Amino acid sequence: MSELTGQSKRLAPGIVRVTAPNPSPMTGPGTNSYVVGTGPYVVIDPGVDDSAHLAALESAASGPIEAIIVTHRHPDHVGGAAELAHRTGAPIRAFGYDNDGAYDAPLAVDQPLTEGDSLRLGDITLDALHTPGHAADHLCLYAREPRWLFAGDTVMADVTVVILPPDGSMTAYLDSLARLQQMSIDIIAPGHGHLLEDPTATFAHIVEHRLARETQVRDALRAAGQADASRIAGQLYPGLDPRLIGMAAKQVEAHLIRLAELGQACRSGTGWSIATA
Repeated sequence: MSELTGQSKRLAPGIVRVTAPNPSPMTGPGTNSYVVGTGPYVVIDPGVDDSAHLAALESAASGPIEAIIVTHRHPDHVGGAAELAHRTGAPIRAFGYDNDGAYDAPLAVDQPLTEGDSLRLGDITLDALHTPGHAADHLCLYAREPRWLFAGDTVMADVTVVILPPDGSMTAYLDSLARLQQMSIDIIAPGHGHLLEDPTATFAHIVEHRLARETQVRDALRAAGQADASRIAGQLYPGLDPRLIGMAAKQVEAHLIRLAELGQACRSGTGWSIATA
């Protein structure tokens, strides 16, 4: 188990991270939950329904918890939301009310949180940013002071964010990254892994990696003439952990869909081929 898992750590005045006990190949050390504010407080991404984890979140707040915010509805981020709401009486807030995503967990949202909404939490103000890509409903939370970005799964430490169609979109993801690159951010607090203290370099690396992978997918498709996402994934991810093969194929599919949006690929039978003029 990672050294982060289960830890409660004060990262800055008004910011505490508690890493949920759910380490895995997809979640890294575990889902990062954050308690933010100097009174009142919010919990961002309560993680799993684990009594000790939820108790640690409650104890990290020295006063009333005003809201439980989920960046998106994937199970590793929302599993503890309902129980924490029951324990604290705090409303669950997320982007919209509906659970339409193929990978979403059931979640009863009490109050929507939309682009431009702000929460004043004592010395910290959080702004909600709609950042689709990893999921259609994804939110980041930007703390104006200090200039921290609570990134959910838009950025993760040491691993590549998975984009899973149909609710994940590579084009939307790159657009969200381009938006974040224009903001004044000093620290990225990701949904998984350690703090990222050079946001400019982090964003640039992610974009470079995504565009390089896009080129690899296009080249593999051109060489094959026609192929499906699984075949291309097998070429691009040799020796991958068997538990992640399906995810890799969906990731390639996300790139293929983007290439189609750019007019560079098209569906062909049960697979894909390079678009012809």
